Amino acid sequence: MCRYGMYGPYKQIYACFTCRKVFKQTSKYELTEEEWNKIKHSCPQCGEGMKEMGHDFKAPKQTNVKQWKKVEILFQHGFSYHSCGCGGPGYRPAQLNEVNEFLEKNKRFKTEGEKLLNRLTVRV
Repeated sequence: MCRYGMYGPYKQIYACFTCRKVFKQTSKYELTEEEWNKIKHSCPQCGEGMKEMGHDFKAPKQTNVKQWKKVEILFQHGFSYHSCGCGGPGYRPAQLNEVNEFLEKNKRFKTEGEKLLNRLTVRV
């Protein structure tokens, strides 16, 4: 059985990219669906909406702007730090200058049409 399934519920980890801070919030498994839907996860400092990063997220230092930018770009492209706790969320680039190559290799498509178009146009 997976670690997060066995020992949970764990608090959810949310990040504010504006303030470059993380906050743990109550897990949705500790609340009813109605209570969960009422919660707005806003940053206590700036009031901006925070992003759920996953239990495996380790925040960079607040002063490390490049690393925060890297994490934000990855998040915007659908790469967060969710896993069951066994193997982790998978490889993530270590440096900001590696992000474009990583995104190109791990492109995620929203629709079946985009997936098909990619398979038809990419030559091996």
